[in-house]
Amino acid sequence: MTPASDSAYPHLFTPLDLGFTQLRNRVLMGSMHTGLEDRARDFPRLAAYFAERAEGGVGLIVTGGFAPNVVGWLKPFGGKLSWPWEVRPHRQLTAAAHQHGAKICLQLLHAGRYAYHPLSVAPSKLKAPINPFIPRALSARGVERHIGDYANSARLAREAGYDGVEVMGSEGYLINEFIAPRTNARTDKWGGDARQRMRFAVEIVRRIREACGPDFIIIYRLSLVDLVTDGSDWEEIVLQAKAIEAAGATIINSGIGWHEARIPTIATSVPRGAFAGVTAKLKPHVGVPVVASNRINMPDVAERILAGGGADLVSLARPLLADPQWANKARAGRPDRINTCIACNQACLDHVFENKLASCLVNPRAAHETELVYRPTTSPKKVAVVGAGPAGLACATVAAERGHRVTLFDAGDEIGGQFNVAKRIPGKEEFHETLRYFRNRLDETGVEVRLGTRADADQLAGFDEIVLATGITPRRVDFPGADHAKVVDYLDVVLGRVTVGPRAAIIGAGGIGFDVGEFLSHAGPSPALDVKRWMTEWGVDATYESRGALSRPHPEPSPRKLWLLQRSPGRPGARLGKTTGWIHRATLKAKGVTMLGGVEYLGVDDAGLNIRFEGVEQRLDVDHVVICAGQESNRTLLDSLTAAGIRTHVIGGADVAAELDAKRAIDQGSRVAAAL
Repeated sequence: MTPASDSAYPHLFTPLDLGFTQLRNRVLMGSMHTGLEDRARDFPRLAAYFAERAEGGVGLIVTGGFAPNVVGWLKPFGGKLSWPWEVRPHRQLTAAAHQHGAKICLQLLHAGRYAYHPLSVAPSKLKAPINPFIPRALSARGVERHIGDYANSARLAREAGYDGVEVMGSEGYLINEFIAPRTNARTDKWGGDARQRMRFAVEIVRRIREACGPDFIIIYRLSLVDLVTDGSDWEEIVLQAKAIEAAGATIINSGIGWHEARIPTIATSVPRGAFAGVTAKLKPHVGVPVVASNRINMPDVAERILAGGGADLVSLARPLLADPQWANKARAGRPDRINTCIACNQACLDHVFENKLASCLVNPRAAHETELVYRPTTSPKKVAVVGAGPAGLACATVAAERGHRVTLFDAGDEIGGQFNVAKRIPGKEEFHETLRYFRNRLDETGVEVRLGTRADADQLAGFDEIVLATGITPRRVDFPGADHAKVVDYLDVVLGRVTVGPRAAIIGAGGIGFDVGEFLSHAGPSPALDVKRWMTEWGVDATYESRGALSRPHPEPSPRKLWLLQRSPGRPGARLGKTTGWIHRATLKAKGVTMLGGVEYLGVDDAGLNIRFEGVEQRLDVDHVVICAGQESNRTLLDSLTAAGIRTHVIGGADVAAELDAKRAIDQGSRVAAAL
């Protein structure tokens, strides 16, 4: 390709000629289910969501998944396109994309055995480990009907104005279930050897091309890395890719990992662009454009992949939740202004799997564009925001963006609050990016920043509005020896004020306790910064040749013997994020950390920590006891302001400290600022 000459990222912004149509650049907005897809009454909101990303400069948008029939629903009454009367609402979505120069494809997703309802079907009657429902095995006639349903949905998508469809053939959904020996035990023409197992996928693509004609984009999402036992091997993947191309696919997108895989693929601890190599490995075997995917969140990563010839497009899903202007900012050579996706999953995937509307931790407007609007103020106020943690930063910058005169106070010498702790945890290096973004937003919006300033009632007396985002203080523990020299606070540990010895106990197994566990169980640079080390730790075959691309994991040993303890009974970490909690538990288990629930703390003395576990008293011979037992709201300033009769808004940890929650803090700060 001939790189564009007017961009800091020339390969990223070179148009892509598909023969019958052209994409304006190489940025594909990957499919991201928001929950707005499930009801036609929400389509105006979904249209606004797509419009912001199209106006933001993406070349091609892929919608969240829509089922081709009722049994393919992800959940009861989920998004579906199979009947003629379902076409009209979709025209709002296609018009929104086309109005701003983007192409848009509907994703056709049949949930297969991942369907969360009793009507689920699959190639074989095999229950998924992450789903309580047992699917019904499709009959041969049922398989044929499903192929027709895919073609019918694609034809209706064309009627609705879509430029094409993406056929979801990866992530362990129905089509992928036909392809992998793990889930296809059939003995008819739809099972058996690799050619027979891929026949379902090939026929779907062929029939869609037949139904929709030559000038219709067909993206096929092909599972290049299953990361489950009895997945496809490399020879089968190449065979399938060639057959899919011959059947009429326009583009092949990279699918990485099944939902039931026990290897993370998109979490923040996964290195940037970790799986781009498998797309590059496939590219020489096909003649159609290929798309690199997963953990591509900044323009330099995308440009490097494209410039190296490893892909023709890059897929960004969550990064475009975080910043709908990602492409425009990159094209303008301003990556420093991008609100970077930190891959936390807390407001996007966690919400989706909890049947909530998706959004974004760092951008609460995502999927809420019509509701959370930052309108310019008609009556500018003098606003004081006290505390430069996530809540305060969000509030200050949104208020200033709207035209208020904002002063931000913080007693510390740098902005960030608890993010300055989080960024030091191995695998959470992306938090540096959020702080970089906010530093630039403060400058861009004209916020006056006063660091090293402990605001008091006298200083705040002249402001029209006062917002307290004063955060938290760690909760102290109450047991014999709590003041012993061995007992240290997690802030002192992570910020480097205390060096923890070779044996340590961590009291508190919430998010902070697990973060401290990861901090203390790693030595040297984080594997999140090194793809080879990360793959070795998790057991990913870096050659991608083996079945499922699996190899034996080799976790790096912990430099310390650690115990992670909680007072409440049950499994430590049970309340961590739905899509990432298992990763944290697996990481500490691989590091040999002993995790105990239902522990009674009897006290600390020179010999160590005395506990009672399952009715038995024991002593843990530890050098340090790290306290991660929760936190309390820092309301010292609130009390003095209240006494002085000064009305304030309280947000973030200062409002609710039960769990440190940056998602709630940024959302709350943004909403308070939007209402000022």
